[in-house]
Amino acid sequence: MSISVVILAAGQGTRMKSTTPKVLHEISGKPMLFHAIDAAQQISDDITVVLYHQAERIQKQIEESYEGIIFHMQDAQKFPGTGGAMKGVNTRHSRTLILNGDMPLITKASLEALTSGSADINMSVIKLNDPSGYGRVIIDEHGNVQEIVEQKDCSEAQLLTQSVNAGIYAVNTELLERFIPQLDNNNAQSEYYLTDIVKMAVDESRVVHPVFVEEEEFKGVNSKLDLAHAEEIMQTRIRNEWMRQGVTMRLPQSIYIDCRATLEGECILENGVSIQGASRLKNSHIKANSVVEDAVIEDSSVGPMGRVRPNSVLKDTHIGNFVEVKKSTLNGVKAGHLSYLGDADIDEGTNIGAGTITCNYDGKNKYQTKIGKNVFIGSDTQLVAPLTIEDDVMIAAGSTITKDVAQGDLALSRTPMKTIKGFFYKFFGEK
Repeated sequence: MSISVVILAAGQGTRMKSTTPKVLHEISGKPMLFHAIDAAQQISDDITVVLYHQAERIQKQIEESYEGIIFHMQDAQKFPGTGGAMKGVNTRHSRTLILNGDMPLITKASLEALTSGSADINMSVIKLNDPSGYGRVIIDEHGNVQEIVEQKDCSEAQLLTQSVNAGIYAVNTELLERFIPQLDNNNAQSEYYLTDIVKMAVDESRVVHPVFVEEEEFKGVNSKLDLAHAEEIMQTRIRNEWMRQGVTMRLPQSIYIDCRATLEGECILENGVSIQGASRLKNSHIKANSVVEDAVIEDSSVGPMGRVRPNSVLKDTHIGNFVEVKKSTLNGVKAGHLSYLGDADIDEGTNIGAGTITCNYDGKNKYQTKIGKNVFIGSDTQLVAPLTIEDDVMIAAGSTITKDVAQGDLALSRTPMKTIKGFFYKFFGEK
C-alpha cells in the first residue's frame, strides 16, 4: 500500500452535548471513529490518529481494538484548527490521505477515488442546494480547484457557490511536509486552516483536482440528530447487504443489526428484531420483537419476544415467548414460555416447562445449573444452583429443586394441598 492516512479526531464536539468524546459515540455497535479506521485500513498500512480532547480515553479504546495505529497529540493551545492538527505529523508514503474521525459512513470505494489520479491534491467536493455552513470551493474554467474559502470569510459572490468542501484531502506528502509549517492563523477564527494548502498549491501552479462525492458518506456527525441520521443510513446498508446474501427480513426497517454480527445460511428475522454485538446466526429464525446479544444461534428459533443474552449458545433449540437465556448453552432443547435460564448447560431432548427459573445468584455469587438429556421439567419449577440434574429425569410442576437429581428419577417438592371448606364465604360473606 502506497497511501498513508491521517485521521483527525482532536475536536471537543461540544454540539454533541455529552461527556463522551464525539468520535466514541457508537453507530451500529462501533464508535464512529472505528468506522473511519476500518475504511482506512482497507487502503493503507500507515494510519495516524490525531488526538487532543480526552486523548487518553480515545487512545486506550483504540488500542483495545486495533494494532499498529500511530497517535499524534495536537498542540491545540498553540495551533488550533485542522491545519494545526497536522503540525508535527509524519507519514511514510508518498501520498497522504487526510480524513475526519466524525465521518463514519465513508467507504473504501470513495477513498480509492480520492487517492487515484496524478493531481498534486485531490479534494472531496459536494454540490449542495443549500451550502450554508460549509466552506466554498471555487473551481476554474479548467475544472481544477482555484481556492477554498470558509463561509465566515466568503464574499457575497462566493456565498452563491454550491460546491462545498467535504473536508477530505489526498495530498502528495512532499507538498504536505512543506506547506504545513507555512500555515498561519490570519483569519476570522484565528485558526490554522488545512484548507490553506490548496491556495499554496495553486500559487505554485500545482494541480488541485475536485473529486465530487456523495453527501451521505462525507457529512460529519456533530450532534445527536446527526448521529441518529448516520445510524439510519448505516442500518440500511447493513440490512441491504445481508438481504443480498439471502437473509429474509420482515419489515426490515424495524430491524436492528450490529455491524459486528454475522448471519449464515437461511436466516429469518421478523419485525422488531434486534441483533446486537458480535452475534453469530446460522440457519435460524428470530421471531418478532426478540433480542439477541453477543450470542451464537444455530439451527434454532427464538421468540416471539425472546431474549438471548451474552455468552449464550443455542443449537437445534427452540425458545419461545418471554424466555430469557443468559450465559447458557442449550443443545436440542425446547423452552416454550415464560422462563429464565441463566448460567445453565442443558442437553438434547430436554423440555423446559413454562415459568421455569434457574436460581443462579445468591446475592454474592453466580452458580451453574447442569441439566442432562431427555429431562422433563414441569411448569413453575425453581432450580436452585449449584445443581446437577442427570439424564432421563422428571421434575414435577411447582417444585423447588435444591439437590442434585440422579438419572431416571422423579423429583418433586410440594407442600401437601390443604382445603378449608367454605372459607370464601367466611371471608367475603354470603351473596
